[in-house]
Amino acid sequence: MIGFKKISLRIRIFLSMILLVLLASILILVVTIYQYDEQTKDYNIQRFERKEATTKQTIYLELKNKTIYPVNTENLGKIFQERIYEISSINKLNISIYDLKGNLLKSSISSALEKIDIQPIPGNLLRELKQNSNHKILKTREEDGIGYQSSFSFIHDSKYKRIGILELQFTQDNSEIEKELTEFILRLCLVYILMFFIAIVFAYFLSSYITRSIKAISDKIQQTRLTERNEKIILNKASSEIEILVEAYNNMIDELGESAAKLAKSEREQAWREMAKQVAHEIKNPLTPMRLTVQSFERTFNSSDDKAKDKLKEFSQTLIQQIDVMSSIASAFSDFAKMPIQKKEQIEIISVIKFALDIFSEEYIKYHPEEEELYANLDKTQLIRVITNLVKNAIQATENQENPIVEVKVSSEEKNLIISVSDNGKGISEDLKELIFEPKFTTKTSGMGLGLAMIKNIIEAYDGSISFSSEEGIGTVFKVVLTKA
Repeated sequence: MIGFKKISLRIRIFLSMILLVLLASILILVVTIYQYDEQTKDYNIQRFERKEATTKQTIYLELKNKTIYPVNTENLGKIFQERIYEISSINKLNISIYDLKGNLLKSSISSALEKIDIQPIPGNLLRELKQNSNHKILKTREEDGIGYQSSFSFIHDSKYKRIGILELQFTQDNSEIEKELTEFILRLCLVYILMFFIAIVFAYFLSSYITRSIKAISDKIQQTRLTERNEKIILNKASSEIEILVEAYNNMIDELGESAAKLAKSEREQAWREMAKQVAHEIKNPLTPMRLTVQSFERTFNSSDDKAKDKLKEFSQTLIQQIDVMSSIASAFSDFAKMPIQKKEQIEIISVIKFALDIFSEEYIKYHPEEEELYANLDKTQLIRVITNLVKNAIQATENQENPIVEVKVSSEEKNLIISVSDNGKGISEDLKELIFEPKFTTKTSGMGLGLAMIKNIIEAYDGSISFSSEEGIGTVFKVVLTKA
C-alpha cells in the first residue's frame, strides 16, 4: 500500500480504471455463466414437468377407460404390460411402476429381449414420499455428462386409493449444452479482451487529461520562488475543483509578492542600517587619534621653541594620514555600493593579468600561464581589480612567512578559463570559511572587509564563479572560473 502511494496520480488513476474494467468483466462473466446454468436447469425442469403431466394423464386414462382388469396393485403390471412401452416412446421418458412397498412391477426400460436389474425403491425414499404433503418427490443427478431427472408419485384408483408408485425418469444429454456454453464463453472472452484493450487506451488518455491540469499546477509550484517574480496559473476548461486550486494558488502568489516586497524593503533598510553603523564605526577610528593629536598639539606647542617647525610638520603629517584613511574608507564603501557595469569587450587574458601583476614589486610573486593567449568577453578594468585584490590578500597572508610564495596560474578547460591565486600563508580556519565572502568580514587588523565581497560581485556579474580551498598553516588557493570568448 505504501508503494502504491508513491506512484504518480496519473498512473494510479490509469491502474484503478484498468482494474475496475477487469473486475467488472470477470464479474459479468461469472454472473453470465451462473445465469446460463440456472436457465438451463429451469428449462429442463419445466420440460420434464410438461412430459410428466402428459404421461400421468395418459396413465390415468388407461386405468379409467381402457383396461379390462380390476384396478388394483396386483393388476398394474398386467394393465401396462404392453401399453407402458408405447407411452414411454411417445413422451420420450422412462416409466417404472412399483407396488406400495417399492418393489418393481413393470418398467419401460426392460423388454422381453433385454432384462435390466432395477433395484426396489429405497426405504428412506418411501418414507419421504409418504410424508410429503404433495405426494411427489423430484430427484436430479448427473453421470458422465448426462443429467437424470426422476419423479416419484402415488398411483390412485378411481376412489383416490393408493395402489402403486409411479417413477418417471427423463434423461438429458448435457454435452451439447456444455459445448454451446463453452463457445459462448469463448466469444464473450474475445469481446472482453477487445474491450480491455479499448479500456487501456481510454484510461491512458483519460488519466492524462485528468492529471494535465494538476501537472501544470505542480510545475508552477515547483518554479515558485520567494525572491523572484512568479507567474499566475491560467487554465482553460478546467474542472471546478481545479479552478478552486488554481484560484488558491493565484491568491497565494499575490500574497507571496506582497510578502517578498515587504521582505526586500525590510532587508534593504536593515542593510543600510548595518552599512551606516559600519561607516560610522570606521570613521570614528581615525577621528579619535586626530582628536588626541590636536589636543596634544594644543597643550605642547610653543611658537618660540626651536623645534616648533618640526612639531608642526609632524602634526600635519599625522592629520594627513588619518584624512587619507578616512578617504580610503569612503572609497571602499563607494566601490562596494556600485555594482560593476557589465561592459563586455574581447580582451586577451594572459597579457592583462601580467599587466596587473607589474604593479607589485615583490619578487616572490610568480606568474604561470599555461597558454600563450586566452580570450574572454570582460571588462579589462574589472579584471585588473579582481587580480589586484586577490594578490594583495595573498601578500598580506604571507607577511610573517620566512619564504613567502604567491603564485598566479591561468589555464583553460573546455569552454572555461581558470585563474588561480595561491599562497603559503597562514590559511583560513574552518569556522571562518563560511564568512569569507561576507561584506564587513575581515581577518586583518585594518581594512573594511569589502574586497572579496566586491570581487565576488564583479565575477558573478559576468556569469562566473569564485571559490577557495585553505588549510591553516599551509596556505590558501582562490579559484576564479570565467567563460572563454
